[in-house]
Order: sequence, then structure tokens, then C-alpha cells
Amino acid sequence: MPRSGQMGKGEKVFSENIENAARFFGYREGNAASAVNTLCKDQYTVTTAPRYPRNMIGHGPRAPQAAWPDGARVAISLVLNYEEGGENCVLHGDAGSEAFLSDIPGAAPWPGQRHWNMESIYEYGARAGFWRLHRLFTERALPITIYGVATALARNPEQTTAMIGAGWDIASHGLKWVEHKDMPEAEEAAHIQDAIRLHTEVTGSPPRGWYTGRCSENTVRLTAETGQFDWISDTYDDDLPYWLEVGARDQLVIPYTLEANDMRFATSPGWVTGQDFGQYLIDTFDVLHAEGGKMFSIGLHCRLIGRPGKLAGLIRFLDHVAAIGGGWFATRSQIAEHWAAHHPHHRYARPSQMDRDSFVAAYGSIFEHSPWIADRAFDLELGAAHDTANGLHNALARMFRSATQAERLGVLTAHPDLAGKLAAAKRLTAESTLEQSAAGLDALTDAERETFQRLNGDYVAKHGFPFIIAVRDNTKDAILAAFHTRIANDTDTEFATACKQVERIAQIRLMDLLP
Repeated sequence: MPRSGQMGKGEKVFSENIENAARFFGYREGNAASAVNTLCKDQYTVTTAPRYPRNMIGHGPRAPQAAWPDGARVAISLVLNYEEGGENCVLHGDAGSEAFLSDIPGAAPWPGQRHWNMESIYEYGARAGFWRLHRLFTERALPITIYGVATALARNPEQTTAMIGAGWDIASHGLKWVEHKDMPEAEEAAHIQDAIRLHTEVTGSPPRGWYTGRCSENTVRLTAETGQFDWISDTYDDDLPYWLEVGARDQLVIPYTLEANDMRFATSPGWVTGQDFGQYLIDTFDVLHAEGGKMFSIGLHCRLIGRPGKLAGLIRFLDHVAAIGGGWFATRSQIAEHWAAHHPHHRYARPSQMDRDSFVAAYGSIFEHSPWIADRAFDLELGAAHDTANGLHNALARMFRSATQAERLGVLTAHPDLAGKLAAAKRLTAESTLEQSAAGLDALTDAERETFQRLNGDYVAKHGFPFIIAVRDNTKDAILAAFHTRIANDTDTEFATACKQVERIAQIRLMDLLP
């Protein structure tokens, strides 16, 4: 992106655009310099209306009923990460040794050297830890998801054969278990394809799921764009699966965990004993069981939970679930199949993804005859949080609230009289027609219509704008009672009340259009 002053084709002036972005943070108009200093570490030209890419709403208050099989209260996903032989090591062509997730306190990479102790700890996971876990899980007939690093699976054919023989769900954990945050996008995309190829060679089947773990900001998008995965798990942001729209693809995401995870045996603060880990798992299950309809991911590593003292806590948890009941142990691919069958994705036009003309056309009538409100709201920092009725209402209401007194009065005067001449002549907007009809104002007796018209006239004569009330919140009798009460208010009080009612009407209208 060019610096300010180096204008590219179609770009806008920096100061004008940064003002738009700054409005979200409460800066006054004309204070671009302050906005620049606060919002930017360097001066870059802003070319479009600001959009916030993070999703802070998710399922929100509209979380679906999971409907797990057999009435289960909690879906439990046991995930065994298989990384041994895929970690950083100069033997693998890496710059140094591994330093992550071992029993060596404060481990650091050894550039250009093998770290004999670190390698030995990883080898314990392959030689002893894996087989201890394999016995435990197969004896209890527990379905397991493997996050398998492709090069690790290739270097451990005996263990891979045992995974396949147990019918475990072997997902891809990337080509190598290395950091991706600084990896160029093209290189990461190539690694993903190489991982799929090698995984397929080693296991006989392409992976249905993906989890990188040490990912970049591009990982989720890149894996989704392959179109090859039933699910991906490089997020930690929900208790339930959800759908992510990536271009034309609807990608299922099954969030993972870094807290109900034995990795905390190797972090500070973290678990000290198996009892710590087991009790945390038990407490989590009990809370989710009480809530019902949630998913519980548990992260495990052969070299960590495969140690006897650590494993004892997991065994206590498994015994607890067996005693309590209500847990559905499932692979992540089984969860994905259930979710796709019971909660398929449905796309809709998302406000934050519209262009200006489409946005104003869709929402310009939410505030009566006032499309300028939608036009101004378009320039806010919109995101997924504004793709719901309440979210978009907040953005539109901000523009209404920050408008001048005269502009807000114009919105009030744009509203029709209740059961007035426009209604009789059928000249109301579609929204107003529906609203007045819902309260029975289109079926008044002659006497009732005369009463409404008289009150309308008295109200406008006193306050200078029509009586406004969210009729869909009220009955005909309640509207009449409010008329009699509010006509006695002073005009400042009534102006504020009318503005609140305008906002409520807008909210109800949006609820007809958006989740």
C-alpha cells in the first residue's frame, strides 16, 4: 500500500479516509492529525471504508441446539497430537533444535545443533507414550482423532499402522511441526499441498481434517481454499462448530483448545500433577453437562500425557464420564458429519460485505425516508458483529444519535401520522403499512379514526412533529393511552422519547431482515 502522497489509481485522500476510520473511536471531525497519531504507526493511504475482519459474535445468543446423538449432553473430542519425528531438528533440515512442549524447563532452540535430550524426550512419546495411550483407548473402545504431522507419520510407520487398525480419524497436522507465523504465504500453501500428498501416501487416504497449530494469519484461509477438508481446527473461539465463508466455499470449523490440553504440563502456569489435569477436565465436563449441547475438545501429546503420572488424571476423567453419563465420545470427523447434517450452512447478504449502493438500497429505509443514515453508517468500521439485526442497528443508531438536531427532527417529521391521511390514501411506506396493520390501525371504527386524527393534530400543534411509537410493541389501546400521556410532556422530553421510539422501530425492522 503506498504512503500518503503517493496516490494510486482510485485512491482517496488520506486525511479524509482516516477521518472515517477514526469516527469509530470517537474522534471529532477535522481532527485527522490526532486520529493518525493514534491509529497509525506510519501514514498509509486508506482506500476503502474500514472493515474489521475479526468475528466477535459467532453463534452469540442464537446458538443452535446441537442435538448430539442419543440425547448426549456433551460431545467429547479426544485429540492425540502425533508430532514425534516432525519437530524442529537439524536432521530434518531445520535451523536448530526443538524448544516447544517438553519436560525441559526453559528450553531454547540450539541453532545448528542437535539437542540430544530434547530428541530423546520426543522419542519417548513415540516409543512408550504412544503405545500406553493406544492400549488405554483401544481397551475402552474410544474414538480418537489424530493430529498427525505428515513427516512424523512417515517416520513412524508402526504407530501409523496401529492408528489405522484402531479406526482412528487421522487428520493432518501439517507437513512439519514448525512455526508458520513468518512463513511467506506461497510457501505455506505449498507446504499444505505437500502435507496432503505425503499424508495420503503414508495412510492410504487423504486427510479429512486439518490443524496446523503453530499457524499464521493465512492458515485458516489457505486450508479452506484447498476445498479438501471436511473441517479445520485452527481456532479456539467457540464451544460449538461453525461455518466460515471463504470465497464460494462454506468451510466447517471445529474449534480446538489450548486450555483443556496436556501442553500445560510444559507451560507456566500449568499442570503439576495428573490430578490437576484430571480435575480440570472433570470440572469442565460437569459445567458443560449442566449447560447441555456443547462440545469439549481435549488436547493430548504422546510425550506428555503418555507419562504414567500424567495419564492417571486422564483415566480419572474417563471414569468420571462413564459414571455420570451424557458424554458422546466422537472423532472430529464424526462431529463434522453430524453438524453438516443437522446444521447446514445458509448464506445471506451480509451488511459488512456489501458495497455502498447495495448497503443503502437494503437499509436506507430502516429509518423512515432517511437513507443518509445508512450512507453514513457504511463508512464505519463494520464487521461480522454488524451482520446481525442488533449489530447493524447499533451502527445505524450511532449515525442517528450523532446527527444534528435539525437532521434528527427531519427523521421525526418523515414519519407518518398514526392512522392519518397517508394511511387512508394507502401512501405509507411498506414498512409503515405493515406496522400500523399489526396494531389494528388499518381497521379502526369511524369514531376511533376521528380520535386518532384529533390527537395527531393536537400533538403536532404542540410539539412540531408527529406522535411516534413502535406500534408493534403495543396494542391499539396501549397506543391511545400513550398518546394521552405523552401529549402533556414538554417538547424536549417528547423529542427525546420520539427519538428512542424511532430507534426501536428501526430495530424491529432490522429483525425482519437479519438474524
